[in-house]
Amino acid sequence: MGKSKKYYVVWEGQKPGIYDNWNDCKLQTAGYPNARYKSFKTLSEAQEAYQSSFADHINQKSGKKEHILIDRSDVILKSISVDAACSGNPGIMEYRGVDTDSGDEIFRQGPFKQGTNNIGEFLALVHALAMLRKLEQFEMPIYTDSRTALVWVRNKRVKTTLQKTRNNKVLFQLMDRAITWLNKHSYKNPIIKWDTKRWGEIPADFGRK
Repeated sequence: MGKSKKYYVVWEGQKPGIYDNWNDCKLQTAGYPNARYKSFKTLSEAQEAYQSSFADHINQKSGKKEHILIDRSDVILKSISVDAACSGNPGIMEYRGVDTDSGDEIFRQGPFKQGTNNIGEFLALVHALAMLRKLEQFEMPIYTDSRTALVWVRNKRVKTTLQKTRNNKVLFQLMDRAITWLNKHSYKNPIIKWDTKRWGEIPADFGRK
C-alpha cells in the first residue's frame, strides 16, 4: 500500500496556511520561535482546524476535544536532534541527525536493508555522541523521541528480536561497534526525550508518518 497523503496546518510560522507536504511545512516552521503546526489526514480536517485559533480538533478515539498548542520556548536550540525512518518492520531503514534550531542535516546514514526503527534510533544516538566527542562538544544536548533507544544507550545493550540475515549483516556490525564505543567511552551530553505532544514532530523527523 502507498503512503497516505497528509495535510499540514501552520498557525504560527513564516507563512501560516495549509500545506500538502512536509517539506513545505518545515520551511515555514524550522527555526521559527514558538512555531505551531500539526498534520491532518484530509484537506477538510486541515481547513477546519486552520480556522481554530490554537488548533482545537476532535480526537477520533476518545471523542474529546483536545487543545493542541505547540510551544518550543523551552527547547534547547543549541542541540542535535536525531530520528530514524523505516519502511516496514523490518524494512528499509535510515537515520539522521539535524541541528535542532535550523533543521539543517548534520549526518545521514542508510538506507539499510531489513532494519527496524528502534535500531535506527539507537544508532543515531550513538553516532551523535561519537561525533560530539570528536568535536569536543561535551555538553551539547541530544534530543530523541525514542524511549527504547534511550534505554539501550543507558544500558549499553541492544534488545532486538530482529533476526540476523545476509541482508542486514552490516546493521549488526554497526550495533556491535556502537556497543563497543559505549563501553569504552563516557559522555556528559544530556540525552533528552523529545516531547512530541508539546513540541510537535522532532526536527529530525523524515516526514513519512
